[in-house]
Amino acid sequence: MSKRSAVLHSRQTMVTDQLVRRGIRDARVLEAMRQVPREEFVDRAKRAHAYEDRPLPIGCGQTISQPYIVAYMIEALQLKGGEKVLEIGGGSGYAAAVLARIADHVFTIERLPELASRAQSNLAAAGARNVTVSCTDGTQGWPEEAPFDAILVSAGAPEVPRPLLDQLKIGGTMVVPVGYDPTSQDLIRVQRTAADNFERTTLTSVRFVPLIGEEGWEPGNF
Repeated sequence: MSKRSAVLHSRQTMVTDQLVRRGIRDARVLEAMRQVPREEFVDRAKRAHAYEDRPLPIGCGQTISQPYIVAYMIEALQLKGGEKVLEIGGGSGYAAAVLARIADHVFTIERLPELASRAQSNLAAAGARNVTVSCTDGTQGWPEEAPFDAILVSAGAPEVPRPLLDQLKIGGTMVVPVGYDPTSQDLIRVQRTAADNFERTTLTSVRFVPLIGEEGWEPGNF
């Protein structure tokens, strides 16, 4: 088996064993996970482990989430295709690349310059041309591009940042880890049903790195 064939086999096995067998059903999400080369978004030294069901370090004290939780969170957004999506906590760009296979355009914010630059390069290499990367405070969202059909937050917040609620389109959905312990959260789905009405559903328990910013955790408080 060639190296490329081995990688494709590992990716397909990941989808079958880690996603489908654990309940991921959205065909769009499964196909996107089949297409995106996760090995391009991890450190070179960790590429042999790219399709294992665990988070991996990507530098700067950050991690790329395990494949299952990426698929779970994106499925929870209930995308139909063609949406305008905001991602907070872009990391090395993997979740944005998966979202880009479904949505019309993805705007991803990563506060760490080194990772934002790496995400830009990784996304270009993966052919994700419908992703725009910004290096700024993700808790403030991206007001110039609001409103968004969906918002995915890939870091744990003490509470849902108000600017993100304001930037969610009526009828839109946000998925965000929330908890007052910076190392343990509940994954919450927020659906905006009217200008001043947000319905919240607790989905599962998760562990994300803290969401740092004006509307999140302060650096050094964990």
